[in-house]
Amino acid sequence: MNFFTVLAAAAFSGFLGLSYEILWVRVFSFATGGTAASFGVVLGAFLLGLAAGSFASWGTCRLRPATGDARHLRIPAALLLLGSVQAFLVIPALAWIVRTSSFSHALPLISVAAASQGAVLPLLSQFGIRPDADAGARLSYLYVANILGSVSGSLLTGFVLLDRLSLTQVSRLMALLGIGLATALFAVSRPRARAFAAWGAIAGISACSVVASTPSLYSSLYEKLQFKHDYDPGWTFADVIETRSSVITVERNGTVSGGGVYDGAINVDLLHDPNLVVRAYALAALHPDPRRVLMIGLSSGSWAQVIAHHPSLERLVVVEINPGYLKLIPRHPAVASLLVNPKVEIVIDDGRRWLRANPNETFDAIVQNTSWHWRAHMTELLSMEYLELVKHHLKPGGVFYYNTTWSLAAQKTGCTSFPFGLRFVNCLAVSESPLRFERERWRSLLATYAIDGRPIFDMTNANHRARLEEVVRMGEPGPVEKGGRTLFFEPCSSVLKWTVNEDLITDDNMEPEWYRPWWATPSASPSHEPARGHVPDRPSEAIHG
Repeated sequence: MNFFTVLAAAAFSGFLGLSYEILWVRVFSFATGGTAASFGVVLGAFLLGLAAGSFASWGTCRLRPATGDARHLRIPAALLLLGSVQAFLVIPALAWIVRTSSFSHALPLISVAAASQGAVLPLLSQFGIRPDADAGARLSYLYVANILGSVSGSLLTGFVLLDRLSLTQVSRLMALLGIGLATALFAVSRPRARAFAAWGAIAGISACSVVASTPSLYSSLYEKLQFKHDYDPGWTFADVIETRSSVITVERNGTVSGGGVYDGAINVDLLHDPNLVVRAYALAALHPDPRRVLMIGLSSGSWAQVIAHHPSLERLVVVEINPGYLKLIPRHPAVASLLVNPKVEIVIDDGRRWLRANPNETFDAIVQNTSWHWRAHMTELLSMEYLELVKHHLKPGGVFYYNTTWSLAAQKTGCTSFPFGLRFVNCLAVSESPLRFERERWRSLLATYAIDGRPIFDMTNANHRARLEEVVRMGEPGPVEKGGRTLFFEPCSSVLKWTVNEDLITDDNMEPEWYRPWWATPSASPSHEPARGHVPDRPSEAIHG
């Protein structure tokens, strides 16, 4: 047996195993809406499968002596073939399972597929290394090859392939590579012509089955994963954008989801406001002259489009971590001009990292309409440490205005970290200077506000004038709603009374990410996902009842 053949087999098996783990983490994270625990449970199922496969190989190693005989490569070859087909089927199986059950019921499938791969390395170690004085050195080389293959799988698949190919294409590619590797291993095991012909038939049927079944097995994959038991067969997204950062899906009504959960809607119209874009317009009531504004998170571009057309604005810097949104925005006329607006600078980066890398940048307002508080990594945009970082980037009188997605802990943390603040709908505005919601200034600006030259309100239209007054009244301490809190407007003094039993969010406790059980999944309709608060974040209910 040629030892370099064994090294190559160990490297490629590691590449395939980690590549599939990357794919599984992506689909399980999408199915759970990006919960913090999704990576951990997938990794646990993967490692459990590897351990089980390694343990099962012990029996084969005991029965067969370690001779370095090439014929023994037929066993890992068969396991690679079986494991590749199993791994290819995990993703469509998950899409089928979540339509009727919890995503956790699909975790054993990962373990089963990983078990076939987990047995390969021990078998290569047993049969690919001669039991002589150099056995220890060869074993170390084998492990190095497997580790390098695993690392290259994570890097190449996670950072390159998923940025250029769809999940379906990458999954099919990995299955075909696995079948090809298994065939190569079998070929160097010195099989007889009849045995090799039989193997070729099996491998050929497997490869053709993978190619032929991909369109049907992976059809409407993201629709099934996102809507689950509410999925309507035949219904498809208007747009799906896949990048290494995440998956963006767009419904035909303009609703945008990122990573499998509601992320906003493409709309800047206050007359019909399904995404509560009124919250973006409210910056005009919170700051008298926002010339320099920083926005953390771009998403559909609706909020950025509104703020970019504020009459006082001179510069808007938008920091967005997912470049996929730059592909989405030009496809929708309501926000398309944002990308060519000379006042707007869009930076692809992590928001917190950008703030640290630009300590001298200061702004009149920092706006943050980021995702749900319970999603992975959201602590980094809600914690006390992050709020302290934001303070250093605010000019005197500056306002930090951000979406708490009805998290009581996030509201308490904001109102504790800043001396002045108020809640508008589910957003918190905080400052180190006295802060007021100036309704008269807001009414005056909204009456003349225009986007791409088109006025938001036609003041000659009675219905438009009535809607303007309805919007302005949202900035008043209104009637008490369910749970005893006002729906639209509340000062921080009241917020702190309602949140007295909540924990402050810190980088250490990661409170918003871990209160939800790891097996819990978002509701079938992400735009109506229940939040952890007194009032659901449902625009239709918030405005119209």
